[in-house]
Amino acid sequence: MARKRWRGAFAGLAAAVVLGGAGAVSALTAADAATYPNPGRVTGDTGAHDPTVVRAPDGRYILAATGNNLSLKTSTDRVAWRNAGAVWPGGAPWTTPYTNGGRNLWAPDISYHNGQYYLYYSASTFGSQRSAIFLATSPTAASGSWTNQGLIIESSNAVNYNAIDPNLVVDQSGQWWLSFGSFWSGLKMIRLDAGTGRRSTSDTAVRAIASRPNAGGAIEAPVIHRRGGYYYLWVSFDRCCQGASSTYRVMAGRSTSVTGPYTDRNGTPLTSGGGTEVLAGHDAIHGPGHQAVLTDGGGDVLFYHYYADNGASYLGINLIAYDAAGWPYVY
Repeated sequence: MARKRWRGAFAGLAAAVVLGGAGAVSALTAADAATYPNPGRVTGDTGAHDPTVVRAPDGRYILAATGNNLSLKTSTDRVAWRNAGAVWPGGAPWTTPYTNGGRNLWAPDISYHNGQYYLYYSASTFGSQRSAIFLATSPTAASGSWTNQGLIIESSNAVNYNAIDPNLVVDQSGQWWLSFGSFWSGLKMIRLDAGTGRRSTSDTAVRAIASRPNAGGAIEAPVIHRRGGYYYLWVSFDRCCQGASSTYRVMAGRSTSVTGPYTDRNGTPLTSGGGTEVLAGHDAIHGPGHQAVLTDGGGDVLFYHYYADNGASYLGINLIAYDAAGWPYVY
């Protein structure tokens, strides 16, 4: 009953948030979210893994996700989704040295800047540190319209990180940064050239932003989202990709600087294993994670994948609100 009461308390406010922004529920606190909501309603082609979403200038939503040659979906209302083909319908042979010849590319990050779409994505195999992040650009984001812009960063056993799960963030001054990482020594950040989207040649530092040294390194999928005076670092803890046995959960920290240090609600640095839980498995929703955050209609929206009881992965969408102390929760 607690879950039904909690969902019901927000039912009349959801439309107001979409139209009027997260402030519509500012009086409610994260304590109200102790019982997590189910995903919002989605229909159509809703199978997805590692989703990332951008809103096009014409109002359409474009989703990219892990899959053979990277899968694309579109929606006009953020509810009904349809298949829109693959980023690389003819294949991406430049990635095969990292995928053992396979076509399954991972964890894209899509955004729109300067009149074109930018897509950072990963090539690797499960459990391997031989990984790479590439960039593609397109004027339309349509299947087959993408241009390979080449390698951004790669990893091997010669370094202490894994180059997968990229996310682009543009800071308040207009500087571009790419966060990435999975297990090993944790999540990292590099500086990009805002003119090309490629790695900076003047600042080549690899900065540490989060890790879990006492939990087997089980942290990945960084997403940095700026809201107000803070940069929020969203991450996934624990284990993905095990169907209904997955233990993924969505965590967050924040900083006043894009490069950190990021801390959780209790002040624990994310580089020391900190993180404030925002969403975890419940009922028939298993392992929600690999999140993306989009500001839309005045409020923020969380996209993620979760596993059903049968082990299939699906698109999850919830709205985000912030409590009086500025910490996010979903409803």
